[in-house]
Amino acid sequence: MTKSDLRIIFMGTPEFAVETLRALVDGGYNVVAVVTQPDKPVGRHQDTLQPSAVKQYAVEHGLPVLQPVKMKDPAFVEELKSYDADLQVVVAFRMLPEVVWAMPRFGTFNVHAALLPQYRGAAPINWAIINGETQTGVTTFFLDHDIDTGRIIMQEPFEIKDDYNVEDVYNGLMRLGADVALNTIDKIIDGEGHVDSLPQSEMIAVGQELHNAPKIFKETCAIDWQATARRVRNFIRGLSPYPGAWTNMVDENGKSSVLKIFKTTETAMPCNGKAPGTIMAHDGKLLTATTDRWLQLDEIQLSGKKRMDAKAFLNGMRDIGKYRLGNKDER
Repeated sequence: MTKSDLRIIFMGTPEFAVETLRALVDGGYNVVAVVTQPDKPVGRHQDTLQPSAVKQYAVEHGLPVLQPVKMKDPAFVEELKSYDADLQVVVAFRMLPEVVWAMPRFGTFNVHAALLPQYRGAAPINWAIINGETQTGVTTFFLDHDIDTGRIIMQEPFEIKDDYNVEDVYNGLMRLGADVALNTIDKIIDGEGHVDSLPQSEMIAVGQELHNAPKIFKETCAIDWQATARRVRNFIRGLSPYPGAWTNMVDENGKSSVLKIFKTTETAMPCNGKAPGTIMAHDGKLLTATTDRWLQLDEIQLSGKKRMDAKAFLNGMRDIGKYRLGNKDER
């Protein structure tokens, strides 16, 4: 079996998935169709349809595109069958019903941005950084009935450096994911459709804690200042640059504005009993108290303003001491 013999259907939506699709096309693999989300309404009146990044790439390269609203739609299922794919490759897409993932004779594998069984879920990159992990990676696994629980084919680790935020890890895993996907397909080709895989249950040590990676919502991004400087910093970089960690900036009268924080630096200065969320200017720097040490705020964005560094923020802010960070009912 060769690359041109193996008929592949690719499924994905965001830019993260494009890297793998591009690698397949550039590598000469036989991608017979692409499945992606329906075009998304955008604009003030929601009257403009925006195609996904995967669709844009597929159209530019002459690949057939399928955009089902419902994955169980009989018309879609029949159209999918018509491509007679041997294998389906999924990257950053939606949950598939069995009628779809069980269709190809060699099955369907997913490229997941974590080292399963850790960080199953929609936001593995964010949660790995939020939890202070120093390593993550990419896993390819066969889809089955439960999300992110299928048999593992390959894994490759990726170092999370101390100054990395979501964008850094995202870009690294995007490239690594494409490499691992191609290596996985090559193993399937070499094995004439048969490839060794390992149940995730065999990879879980007795007593091992598994971290999940649920979807991120606005409420998820609210900063809890009742934590150490290290935990707050990890939380902020785990949501930077998007969607962005936020807090309320509250004045002495209880009036508040939303403040997004994108970058911080830990200091060695103890807070000495200052209430978490207390803010002050010190040597031209903007500092916030946590439960142990002062945290330096480096890049921030006040509601209605542009993102800026702390120096520019302080230049336009009088009497910073009358404010605090947190819920407005905490003062």
